[in-house]
Amino acid sequence: MLKLYFAPGTCALASHIALAEAGADYTVERIDFKTNQQNSPDYLAINPKGRVPALAADGGILTETPAILAFIAQSFPKARLAPVDDAFAFAQVQSFNSYLCSTVHVAHAHRVRGSRWASEESSFADMKRKVPETMGACFTLIENKMFKGPWVMGEQYTICDPYLYTIATWLEGDGVQIAKFPKLADHHRRMAERAAVKKALAEQT
Repeated sequence: MLKLYFAPGTCALASHIALAEAGADYTVERIDFKTNQQNSPDYLAINPKGRVPALAADGGILTETPAILAFIAQSFPKARLAPVDDAFAFAQVQSFNSYLCSTVHVAHAHRVRGSRWASEESSFADMKRKVPETMGACFTLIENKMFKGPWVMGEQYTICDPYLYTIATWLEGDGVQIAKFPKLADHHRRMAERAAVKKALAEQT
């Protein structure tokens, strides 16, 4: 059985949704960020990075959302969460998810995790002021150039969709109105209606 370590409001939701979409047999364990549980000896023994998500599988522990999502898609091919039999198409999925991980998530983190990049309080404030601009630019690019519709990669729902949905839930807090992006707003609405999304959210409360 798979075991997902998560914290509410984090990117771990994407992997949680994907597990539900795949029909996987899994359990979840909540990591309490408010008590700094992510840096406890017990959790650091699972994920030395001190972050979520982490997925315990038969082969060991996986970290990083794009890797976990790819593993879920490849482990449950009947769920058709990625074009695992087409190397180029699968690489396109990975390209999109890598952008969310390496660029969009990092832009968001400058609002809430400024201490990763600076020490001065004035620097934190400057980073926070920049976030609406950087997140807005990221979602403008996704809306205009990367999103194929009706799902991220086109007609087929993939592991890109729960990841985009998860990060889009942060937009309001980042000072960006999702209504500015009609295609992405519609995607967000349709995602919220999916049974797997409702299941994952219920399991995180």
